[in-house]
Amino acid sequence: MLRVGYPASLALELFVDFPAGIELIPVSDKLEFDVEIEVWIPDPYPTRAMRAWPRLRGVKLIISMLAGTEWIPPLAGPHVTICNAQGAHNVATAEWVVAAILATLKYLPLYLDVQRSGVWKRRFDAPPHYAAITGDATPFHPPVMLEELAGKRVLLVGYGEIGKEIEHMLAPFRVELTRVARSARLKPKVHAAAELNELLPSADIVILIVPSTDETRGLIGAAQFARMRQGTLVVNAARGAVVNTDALVEALKAGKIRAAIDVTDPEPLTVDHPLWSCPNLLITPHVAASSPQFASNALRTAADELRRYINGQPLRHVVQKAI
Repeated sequence: MLRVGYPASLALELFVDFPAGIELIPVSDKLEFDVEIEVWIPDPYPTRAMRAWPRLRGVKLIISMLAGTEWIPPLAGPHVTICNAQGAHNVATAEWVVAAILATLKYLPLYLDVQRSGVWKRRFDAPPHYAAITGDATPFHPPVMLEELAGKRVLLVGYGEIGKEIEHMLAPFRVELTRVARSARLKPKVHAAAELNELLPSADIVILIVPSTDETRGLIGAAQFARMRQGTLVVNAARGAVVNTDALVEALKAGKIRAAIDVTDPEPLTVDHPLWSCPNLLITPHVAASSPQFASNALRTAADELRRYINGQPLRHVVQKAI
């Protein structure tokens, strides 16, 4: 019988879609004895999974509950096949991106401060905020209290499954969307990553949803921020290392750009890290996919991979094939 290790903290009811003919073995980061399993579904908290790994024996296949698996190959080595949870968290992550954009453009962080102060007239903090971040000092009447998403020029950097879901969710807002991926495509029109620097100056919003690779590390740095127009909104739902942190801090403090980020480098941020106090920045602590459906969605993907593994069919989401 195929022995499948799973995070001991998960309820067995979540495994209702798993195929017959397997034995589910709970794996904790506090194991006091070795456990023999062939397939391992690691805890979605990598630090816990890393503590459990030394007690595991016989692992041939690892099925992650996360889309990002960059921490697994150094842990498991080259002789284990690794699959990620591609597609499992598309909706939650795409919704976070849209929510972060709207929260920023509608000045919700500012108005939360107004609410906490209990001073209605502080709403007039909004017009100078708009003028400072956009560089538009036009004397509007009535004054600008927020911005509209409709008609904004959006540069979507990363056009995998989550990128496509983001595009779908942005469609009702009638944005002008430009797609960027590793290589160019014709239908739909997708620009190659090599064109990124040329595309940045025309964007109002830059969404980053690329995988974490050597190619994407530091994709956005000082040179890219310099090419952005005044007040560009940078949204990072990819990995923190995709953006150079020092350059991000500098651009924010200079008032050149604004940003909404769910990921940071380093992660987690230390209490005294300068990002916490940067202006025009919305930070959430890597929670974009953490909805109540997280585990059920990830395990549904894992169940499909297990069926394929048992039946000798090609696995769908391989990020490392065992050698």
